[in-house]
Formats: sequence, structure tokens, C-alpha cells
Amino acid sequence: MADESELSNASEFIKDRLYFITLRNKPRHTESVHYFCVDDELVYENFYADFGPLNLAMLYRYCCRLYKKLKSFSLAKKKIVHYTSFDSRKRANAAYLIASYSIIHLKRTPEESYRPLIINGCNPPFLPFRDASFGACSYNLSLMDVLNGLYKALQNGFFNFETFDVEEYEHYERIENGDFNWLLPDKFLAFSGPHNKSRIENGYPLHAPEAYIPYFKKHNVTAVVRLNKKFYDAKRFTDHGIEHFDLFFVDGSVPSDMIVRRFLTVAENAKGAVAVHCKAGLGRTGTLIACYLIKHYRFTAAEAIAWLRICRPGSVIGPQQNFLEEKQASLWIQGDIFRSREKEKTEKVDRCGVSRLISGVDTIKIEDSISTRPGKLYKDLTPILRATPTSSASLLSERSSILSSKEVTVSKDSNDNEEPTQGDELRRLKTSRSLRHPRSATTGALKLEDGRVGHTRSTTGQSLKLANASTMQSVMSPLKTSKVSALPRRTTRTSSHMLRSRMTSSRVSSRALNLAALAKT
Repeated sequence: MADESELSNASEFIKDRLYFITLRNKPRHTESVHYFCVDDELVYENFYADFGPLNLAMLYRYCCRLYKKLKSFSLAKKKIVHYTSFDSRKRANAAYLIASYSIIHLKRTPEESYRPLIINGCNPPFLPFRDASFGACSYNLSLMDVLNGLYKALQNGFFNFETFDVEEYEHYERIENGDFNWLLPDKFLAFSGPHNKSRIENGYPLHAPEAYIPYFKKHNVTAVVRLNKKFYDAKRFTDHGIEHFDLFFVDGSVPSDMIVRRFLTVAENAKGAVAVHCKAGLGRTGTLIACYLIKHYRFTAAEAIAWLRICRPGSVIGPQQNFLEEKQASLWIQGDIFRSREKEKTEKVDRCGVSRLISGVDTIKIEDSISTRPGKLYKDLTPILRATPTSSASLLSERSSILSSKEVTVSKDSNDNEEPTQGDELRRLKTSRSLRHPRSATTGALKLEDGRVGHTRSTTGQSLKLANASTMQSVMSPLKTSKVSALPRRTTRTSSHMLRSRMTSSRVSSRALNLAALAKT
């Protein structure tokens, strides 16, 4: 039969049941074969020449769809064939999807999931993924790197298919809803940098620090790390009991060893989750979080980059990729030493029988050297650009110097007039594609409707109350839908009506009015 001869060149994932194949033309269903394709449904929204891997929401939706087909009664006696085109980019993403399904649902290793794709001499080879920078690609991320990154994330509990809330993921990654993603659950949240005031700038919604406070409080975010220049006063976070640390380095560049060490120290001593941002929350943010993954979970640099891009497309850019490769070996050694010391501490507690005393010492945090008053929670840990001692004694005392670093006063920033940076351009691109499509910036999923009840699997489906109105004025909160807002509909309409009456003479567009209403809510 024609369909049998066609499938002879297909990759078989489940014997006589699930196949993957590349075809030039759209096939027709037969009595024994059911074909499906997602090339034009799950589409990666690129920044420049980047094209994947598809994000976590797309992967989840694909797995749900394929699982449903395999369990369908009407398709029970048919072979299921996922076909893709010879478009090298779509083909690479299609292979990533079905191999990831094999890892997640068939419980196979990356090698076992990748083998069917090459067992028949798959030709041409799969195009490697690249970063979101402009210009020539200097670092290739292979399909195998992506599968290994996903596999390690599953092993370490970073992703649970049963509890993952796809609608929440798609909601908060939208620029108007905060533009943030969890990269490590309950540990690292990456987000676009806040600004002094909530406003629309070149079509991009900028959020004030107060807009994030309710969500951060709800999810036990206890520290914020800023990697870019100061566009807001750190007290906007510290006044709410959230620590704030500054570790500035230039947009598009790589961090110094001192910045890496200080970032890891902050993360290792944080009481709860750490929210990290630069300008767009992609390059510098992803680079330092990748360092943590490499040190504490023994990810390779490529695996860390792959997982971060699955969670937050566009993460880690240009020379930052090669930097992580260079730092991989030393970070692995640091991680081994860290775990060895932690193990020794645990054994000492058990042996000495004085666990209460020792645990009191072991749980000393960065905050313990800082006054508990809200205004004393801010630390500028950016290395001072001057000659510093490099003796072993000074290196050993670095941690204590971090704990007792001098409090820094933040003055009003004037960076709005500077030349656009890489982060500015990435945010502009994300805004433009969001405006083109009334859907999620990277997943193509519709945003949450007003009045929608929280997802049944969501841990944050309950409504959250915004901060006191007196402290939240002029704040455009990313937590503005009913999923996270506890404000009654009537109150919202009244506020909108009052704003319209005040701004009648300004002749602004209806969209600007809606945004102003959110800012005044």
C-alpha cells in the first residue's frame, strides 16, 4: 500500500502507532493512517533570526493534543503520524516537540527520544537553534542540547506536566501583564525592568515597582536583583519588605567574576524566591540565572541556555553564550565544594547533637547584617571600578564584605535620554509583535477574559487584592485581570468614568484612556 511505503521512511516512536515524517505535500488520511501537522498553529515569534525552541506553553499544548489523539476511540486502530514540511526551522521545532513528548510522557531519555529521528538516516540534519541577537550566529544550540535541558529540568522538578497552568503562563508573559516568567519554580523569576512611573513608552507598557508587589508577596518573592541602570528608587521595593540588590553590568556584555559570585551569594542566602531583571529581562538576567543552574544542578552551559529559552524565549544573547561555556567547569567545581560543605554541616549537626545551636548559625542570611527597617533592605553590590586587593585573604573575606556592604542612596535617574540599548530594541520587538496579534507575545494564546475564574490547576487562581489605593496611585499593575484582581466590576467602571470625564479635553485615543484607567485603579 502507498501509505505503508511512505511510512517506511518515517521515524517510529511507538511501534505500529506513533510516527514522525517530513513531507513536501500535505497527505490525505487513509483508513489506517491519521496525519496531523502543527507547523502553522504553534509558531515561534522571533526577535531577529531566532526561531526556537517553542516555549513551555506550546510544548504543553502539543503534548495535550497528541495524548488526546493516542487515547481517542475513533483513532484507536489507526497509526498517528505527525508530519512536518522541509522548512528547516519548522522541521527543527516539530522534531523538538515529538521528542519532548517522548521524554515527558513515554519516560524515555533524551538519547532514546532522539534516536528514532536519525535511525533512518534523517536527511537533511536538523537546523541548530540560535540566539535572539542581531547579526551572525556565534553559538549553535543543537536539538540534543534542548532535549537534555528539558530532561534535566524534569529530573529536578522544574516542570510538572500535571500541575502546570498554561493559561497563567501565557497571561503573565504578556508585556501588559508584567512580562515575566518563572525559570526555576519558587526560586527565580525573570522579568522586564520596572520604571519610575507606569506609562506607555513607544507602545511598550512600563510598570512601576508597586505594580509587582501584590504578585511578589503572594509568591514569596523576598529579593529583587537589578542588573541595569537605575530607573526607579530601590525603596519602592524595600518599603514593602522586599530586599533589593544592584549588580550592574553593561547591556549585552558578560558579568565579571565578582558579579557572578555576589549574585550566587544573594541567591543562596535568599529567604524566598528572587526576582531578577535587566532592561528586557533576557540577556543579563538569563546569564546569571544560568550560572546558578550550572553550579547547583550541574547543567551544562548548553542545557541551561536551552531550558531558559524554553521558559523565556530570547534568554542569553551573543557573547553571553560563550561566556557560560567558559565558566561551566569552574562553576561545577564551586558547586561540588558547596554541596560538600553543606553535607559536612549536616553530618556535624547529627554527630554533635547540638543542631539547634548550629542551625541557628547556618541559617544566617544576608539580611541579618542589615537593619530590619524597610529603608535598610537595599544594597548596591556593583563592584567599584578601582584597584582592589586580590590576595587569598581578601577573596575569603568577600562574602563577609557583601554582608556588611555600605548602604547606597539612589538618586533620580536620567537614563531616559540615553541611546537605545540592546534591551530597548528587544522590548520594542516584543511590543510590536504583541500589537500585531491580540495574543500572547510568544505562544499565540488568547489573553484571559475579564471575569474568568482561575484555572483549576493554578496555584494562583485565587483573586489577589491590590495594595492600598493611596500607595498604588499612578500604578499600572500587570495584575489587572480578574484572575489577580479583587476589585469589583462596579468600582472599576466608576473609576474609568471619572477618568474619562477628567481627560475629555485631551482628545486621547480610547486605548490610552483604558491604560490611564488601569494606572489610576
